[in-house]
Amino acid sequence: MLIVAFKPGHDGCMAAIRDGELLYSLESEKDSFARYSFLTPTTVLELAERLDAIPDVIAVGGWQETGINIRGVEGAGYTGTDSVILRESRFFGKKVQYFSSSHERSHIMGGIGMAPAERHPLQAVLVWEGLTGKFFLVDDAYRVVRTIDVMTQPGAKYAALFAICDPTFAAAGSIPRLSDAGKLMALAAHADPGDADADITAAIDRLLKLDNVYPVPKEEFRDTPLFDCGVTSAVGTTAAALLTERMFRIFADTAIRELPQGIPLRIAGGCGLNCDWNAEWADLGHFSEVFVPPCANDTGSAIGTGIDALATLTGSPHISWNVYSGLEFVRDQVPDPSRWAHRRLDHDALSAALAAGRVVAWVQGRWEIGPRALGNRSLLADASSAASKDRLNEIKQREDYRPIAPAARVEDLAAAFDKDFEDPYMLYFRRVRDTRLKAVTHVDGSARVQTVSEQTNAELHRLLGAVASRSGTGVLCNTSLNFNGHGFINRTSDLVAYCEARGVDDMVIGNDWYHRAGGA
Repeated sequence: MLIVAFKPGHDGCMAAIRDGELLYSLESEKDSFARYSFLTPTTVLELAERLDAIPDVIAVGGWQETGINIRGVEGAGYTGTDSVILRESRFFGKKVQYFSSSHERSHIMGGIGMAPAERHPLQAVLVWEGLTGKFFLVDDAYRVVRTIDVMTQPGAKYAALFAICDPTFAAAGSIPRLSDAGKLMALAAHADPGDADADITAAIDRLLKLDNVYPVPKEEFRDTPLFDCGVTSAVGTTAAALLTERMFRIFADTAIRELPQGIPLRIAGGCGLNCDWNAEWADLGHFSEVFVPPCANDTGSAIGTGIDALATLTGSPHISWNVYSGLEFVRDQVPDPSRWAHRRLDHDALSAALAAGRVVAWVQGRWEIGPRALGNRSLLADASSAASKDRLNEIKQREDYRPIAPAARVEDLAAAFDKDFEDPYMLYFRRVRDTRLKAVTHVDGSARVQTVSEQTNAELHRLLGAVASRSGTGVLCNTSLNFNGHGFINRTSDLVAYCEARGVDDMVIGNDWYHRAGGA
């Protein structure tokens, strides 16, 4: 059975699942399209070209939105856990099953179906994202038997704080920006929530009690110290730290009070990309295990709807999947040999170039699903030089307070960090132990590490081994390879344009290493 699933709205994407195996997950923002893009014809055609049959099931994720792209309800709508739409339809002349379930169910079933394939009498799914902030208790037949409402719009409230503090954000009529939650996550590390005074605390309490921040009611906060204070100011960072602490505590207290102890927790929704919160869930001690997929946000919603269709039609939601389920890199041109010298990849020589301060655009295989570069569409740099962080943020045209994540060999975890568990999808916080790793140590001493083994990413592991032979520690800076405001680069022409515009002198595409003539 071949299922093709669609996610409408922002973060538009498609997924193909055949007989319980994820074949592709394609997000419309990838290949240098705008971040958070709606589903595009290009994405549909890219997937259609790679499938050898017309699907048996067309699965459409529910959505609800007004505007120029979507008006009203799409499919089964945004919320709800009980009803699905299942009917006969036709797709290019073939009889198919049309399936639709709610957006909330896409997160619930995605979290369950991508988790280890074990049956549990009960398991909990936390869906916290822009609109939804709920726990769902799921039985061994994968039915939601209880819904626990915790907070409306947690992700939107998180982004709304950034808007309230940002003098460039309009005082009325504007909705939270999708990119601001990640920025606030970085800023929260710059302060101690214990430093919040009574006025900041009261303002955060007011924000948490709001039912709706669409649009952001910024004008209502004019009488607080948060209004236009500046996101990097002491007030702004302290408020960010306090909101981060308070929001987690509200959800954690609810979990302890309302959910059985010792059951597994699956986490979905955009807030599942907050590494600090994920580490706190793992350390809470209330759950037997915690699982977060690498595409916890809406980039995994098509997969979740496909999993829901699979479970409805077969009784089992579990799929086999690989994080590298995007498209192969497109070699649409050969770099101009008058500007780019070519040689075969030599891991030892490349490690020496990195140690000398060069930044490398690193491309291997198929792109990563989800928003984080995991060694197939990455910018790599020396982790021991503090200058690497500033250089990478400059290249990416990002704010200087944004941290740079490390990629680390599993063999080096115990020496470099305070915890040596594997985290191949860069989803958990840990403390940096090795003081040499200046570029990847955030202001609070933390790092969000992608752990790399020969099994999870053989090519990057080999390069990190060469780095370890030279420096003693197999750790590099690893950040996404993309134009600012766009998804991963996925073709040579874009890569060359990017590197020449941003001053990157080295490109590795598979086993081909290109160095810019006249570069450092």
